[in-house]
Amino acid sequence: MNHAQSVSFSIAGQSAWAPGIETPQAWHTWAQSPFPILDGADPAVPAMAPMLRRRAGFLGKMALQVAYQCLEDRSTIPTVFCSRHGEVARSVALLTDLAQDAGLSPTAFGLAVHNASAGLFSIARADQASHQAVAAGASTIEHGVIDACTLLADGAPMVLLVTYDDRLPPLFAGFDDCHEQPHAWAWLMVPAAADPVHLSWSAAVLGDIDIAPAALPGGLEILRFALRNDAVLERTVGPHCWRWTHDA
Repeated sequence: MNHAQSVSFSIAGQSAWAPGIETPQAWHTWAQSPFPILDGADPAVPAMAPMLRRRAGFLGKMALQVAYQCLEDRSTIPTVFCSRHGEVARSVALLTDLAQDAGLSPTAFGLAVHNASAGLFSIARADQASHQAVAAGASTIEHGVIDACTLLADGAPMVLLVTYDDRLPPLFAGFDDCHEQPHAWAWLMVPAAADPVHLSWSAAVLGDIDIAPAALPGGLEILRFALRNDAVLERTVGPHCWRWTHDA
């Protein structure tokens, strides 16, 4: 028997950033007719002190940019940072150094761990609210949303969800199953109220499993669903069928 489970929430605020798509209007234009997102300059992250900002790479700066924009001056809000690949480029560089018997930089290693961006954000804001980092393959965002909804159910008035990814290094190009593109976005999630979003999941039917590369990476697919206020988005990922619905 295929039992569906679900969580619900509302989005009290959102932000998104990618090279060349930096304003809400630009993102709504992209959502109506998505086009490939190319590499570009780092986001400015003006709210972060330069000393800490310099430690973050391109991926981290994208995450920090949308986190600051979405959270603004709020504090003591738990955060969930979601990235399928994380700082994989830094990891490849560290592994290359190991293979060449070169010394490793403790700073580079510290910034390669999966919660590096969440840690920098917490340190920069001197905010002791809980933060966590999630990586769950192609379903990373769905699992991050479930974690965020668990925090809401435990009494948090709101939770900041941040998702971010970049294209894979050339070494891993053969494993790119979703045409990954640089992007980051954030939602300020609150308990379901006006215009709720629902996420349900169930076991996928074998015949529904699609092994072809996705047209968009999960992060951009879900962002497009939210920006367009689509009624339904269904994603079959591995053994799960994820169903996003929106009450307009």
